[in-house]
Amino acid sequence: MKIRFLWSSAAAALVVSAALAGCGGTTYFAGRNLPPSGLTNRVMIAIQNPSAFNKGALQFVDAYYDIRSGTGGKPASYTISGYSGALPASIQNMPEEQTGYIYGSGDGSYTPVSYAKENSSQTVSGLNGFSSSIFVTRNQSYVFAASQSAKVFTVIDHTNNGSYPLSLPGVYRVSVNPGGSSALAFVQNSNYAYYPVKLSAGQTTSYSGGPSTWPKAAVDCEPQNAPVWCLFQAQSPDHVDATGTYYGAPLNFDRPVKAVFSIDGGTAYVLNCGPECGGTTASISILPVAPTIYLIGQASGTLPTNAALASSTIAIPGGASNALVDSSTMYVVGQKPQVVNSETLFAGYLTVVNLGNNTASSPVAISDGLPGAPSRMIEADNNTLWIAMTKCNNGVRASTGQPYGCLTMYNTSTGTVTMLEPYLGDATGIAAVTGLNKIYTAEGGQVYIYSTVDGTALDNQYVTVTGTAFDVAYMDAATDANNTVY
Repeated sequence: MKIRFLWSSAAAALVVSAALAGCGGTTYFAGRNLPPSGLTNRVMIAIQNPSAFNKGALQFVDAYYDIRSGTGGKPASYTISGYSGALPASIQNMPEEQTGYIYGSGDGSYTPVSYAKENSSQTVSGLNGFSSSIFVTRNQSYVFAASQSAKVFTVIDHTNNGSYPLSLPGVYRVSVNPGGSSALAFVQNSNYAYYPVKLSAGQTTSYSGGPSTWPKAAVDCEPQNAPVWCLFQAQSPDHVDATGTYYGAPLNFDRPVKAVFSIDGGTAYVLNCGPECGGTTASISILPVAPTIYLIGQASGTLPTNAALASSTIAIPGGASNALVDSSTMYVVGQKPQVVNSETLFAGYLTVVNLGNNTASSPVAISDGLPGAPSRMIEADNNTLWIAMTKCNNGVRASTGQPYGCLTMYNTSTGTVTMLEPYLGDATGIAAVTGLNKIYTAEGGQVYIYSTVDGTALDNQYVTVTGTAFDVAYMDAATDANNTVY
């Protein structure tokens, strides 16, 4: 069943539940308690520099009526209380858990927010400086962060209150499967992939003698005198070492930047960024998740050999720096180099991959973007897929006098781009307000609203903010799939 169908059905149920709540109930959907604001269609906005004395704030608006204030202007705005992070840049939205995690790019903070209480908690401790990529599992037991400046891949293990900085110079991206059992890390300008493993008590003892006692595929184990976690390079299972662990030639990718996962969580699709990241060929490499499971005693099987990896790789002619999986279909976006007036520029493309037979469609032109940079993708009502890019004003379309913008609406039913809006600045956030036929965006530092029926702009005058709006999230979505940080 398509995810967007589930969203629409659940959203309809939400409206009914909200009506019941108005008759004296305390819940509005799936057992969720009514929040203090009483709103049941909330979009949270991460705002940078909302005032001269504050570097960050989290406000939310009533996305049913598209207003930021209460009846009669009281309150003047709805705010997540207690938040103190600097320059909030991304929201990992987990509405099923009634939680969101906000990364602050100004201070490296990672702050949980309670959607039920509309307040924030103490920031996550144990991070090593700033994170170029960060992810918390849905059960909130583990946080994985790529700390590029500190040259470490950090594991925060809330099951034992430990923080483990695993050395990996150049690490800059991390991906985690939906079940929160496997994580992959990627190094900038590298063709290799890495994954963490939590050790059993017996392994901790065996590996406590330093690097000579570690598995050969391990690049670091911490703490070294009594390791709890090890970081492994993904290698071909050519040999078995003294610890009983497979090792061999490093698996070769092509500037991998991210992994997305099958609906059952058992397959990782590694995005090979290729030319837009300084590599050779954009493609998707298929990895089994089972050998990379980090939970104690649950990993099984082996990784593929380089030959097997190459034989299952899917070429993506339009580029592959981000993707979204919906059942047996994967939507892949990227930037393809083109020579314009003797200068190499990049043009944005979307490629649809059939995961049933691992075949890719011909790419469709979408918004241009900064090569290899993070982008945002989300599915919304009316069979629409929305894609947000940054620096679209530096791409092929702008250079050749074509209409251009940083936001694209793609119709997954007809396979066509039905809206590529005028340039409003970098598109850094999208929230699908499912069931209400609209999306919210953060573009050029402000909040905008669009209809998913035809892509037209809706009135946003009552949801604009003071400061720079950088990300948005639909707090009352039916599922965690309504999230662009994954």
